[in-house]
Amino acid sequence: MNEFLLPDFLVLAAAGMFVLGYLIINQIMLRAMLLVGTALYIWYYAVVNDTPLWPAIWASTATGTANLIGLMSLFYRRSVWAIPRKYRDIYAHFDILPPGDFRKLMSVANRVTRPAGHQLTADGSRVNTLYYVIGGKVEIEKYGSRFFVPDGVFIGEVAYLTGNRASASTYLVSDCDILEWEIAELKQRATRDPRFRLAMDAMISVDLAEKVARAGSPRLQTDGIPSVSNIDQAI
Repeated sequence: MNEFLLPDFLVLAAAGMFVLGYLIINQIMLRAMLLVGTALYIWYYAVVNDTPLWPAIWASTATGTANLIGLMSLFYRRSVWAIPRKYRDIYAHFDILPPGDFRKLMSVANRVTRPAGHQLTADGSRVNTLYYVIGGKVEIEKYGSRFFVPDGVFIGEVAYLTGNRASASTYLVSDCDILEWEIAELKQRATRDPRFRLAMDAMISVDLAEKVARAGSPRLQTDGIPSVSNIDQAI
């Protein structure tokens, strides 16, 4: 029986790391396994012959470096350092998103303070801007009724999803800190970047679900009129 040598162990261990990596769904673990496997292959190429196999070593080094850069990118996208400083105070509103996806959303957002009475949407008019109310309260007028929604909501999200005109008029009750996105730019970005589209859709889905859950609750105050149950359709 042939003696089991170090090069034999290295090549088998490296292949094992690659096999395990390909069986793992988690991207960080996958890349870590491939990185270990690449290091073992480089070691193997260095000792298998009297002279190191330099072409194979340099090729493996190049692929390992690319993998390491990708791994560091994954760590960065999941860390708080990926969040732009001016938006760190509102990340709690979007914490269902990884920091990297939140950064993508904020990269095309405009954070502004709008005065009380500022109109966001007009009933029957085309909606060109998607809003997120960070702080303040919004008044909604629909079919002659008026009611209010608290902060932490999107305005214009149904128009963004469907392309329909606004079915209600909305106004800011007080000076409000809000985020604004141009809908045309959002759609272009979503077409180019599927991950961006998924992040946007996830936030809007949560927003719509919360509006449905709040429908009919005391938090939705009306001027002598019962609470409106189809708030998601109204805005």
